[in-house]
Amino acid sequence: MANALRTIEVAIPDALPEERPWRATLWRFVRKKPLGAAGGLLMLLLILTAVFAEVLATHNPIRTSTLVLAPPGAESWLGTDNLGRDVWSRVLHGSRISLAVGLASTLLGAVVGGVVGLLSGYVGGRTDLVSQRLMDVMQALPILVLALVLAAAMGPSLTNTIIAISVPIIPRAARVVRSSVLAIREFAFIEAARALGVGHARVAFRHVLPNTMGPFIVLVTAQLGGAILVEAALSFLGLGIPEPYPSWGRMLSIAAAEYAQKAPWLVIFPGVAISLAVFGTNLLGDALRDTLDPRLRGA
Repeated sequence: MANALRTIEVAIPDALPEERPWRATLWRFVRKKPLGAAGGLLMLLLILTAVFAEVLATHNPIRTSTLVLAPPGAESWLGTDNLGRDVWSRVLHGSRISLAVGLASTLLGAVVGGVVGLLSGYVGGRTDLVSQRLMDVMQALPILVLALVLAAAMGPSLTNTIIAISVPIIPRAARVVRSSVLAIREFAFIEAARALGVGHARVAFRHVLPNTMGPFIVLVTAQLGGAILVEAALSFLGLGIPEPYPSWGRMLSIAAAEYAQKAPWLVIFPGVAISLAVFGTNLLGDALRDTLDPRLRGA
């Protein structure tokens, strides 16, 4: 019996290596969606440029000098504008404006539209009818036209630009979330929650809303590029970010009218920055849509 009760030594293996499933997920996304990964890389570069603009800039972006319309060179990498301001530094700081306005307006419009779509799809009835007819009226106008009207009515400023761009995003977000809610509210787990006496508000925001996050993330990513483009258009027309703050659209507005031929760098570099930002967000948005939508995973 003593031998039977003898302590048995068991070799305990070393601690298992820490698993990092996010690495495998990221590598799978890069392998299956290389264009989406390229778009994500462009967006990462845009974010890093905006964050470290003070470090990367070689001059003060709003300081003028006597070096007017100088071509790209050692003193000024991308040349100077008609007031002697460094184009390289202004493009870098312009990424802050574009990214801040794009993210803020997209999130504001998507969140408000998501709440409207959630209530519209879950409550139904007259609430759904009235809200969707209002969304139809808002969506009848193109996003740029509606943003132009709002920006002209409120005046040029950072806050007004964000509001003007976010309002046209509301009906698009409401439609996307509503379509998901109409399908989710008929699932068995929603009926089970109602049978257990869970309140409608808790069911809507605790059980229905989290299941719309996939389409919501895709919507935010896809609309970000459009918001950046609309901000550039508003600034180009003088209705966006006012001077002296550097904005890609404002830089194009100043250069395109008088200096496009004798100083083409004033048009090329801000235009390339806008194109890369919009191109990156569109590629990333399409890849996320294909990845998060079960119907498109095999495409």
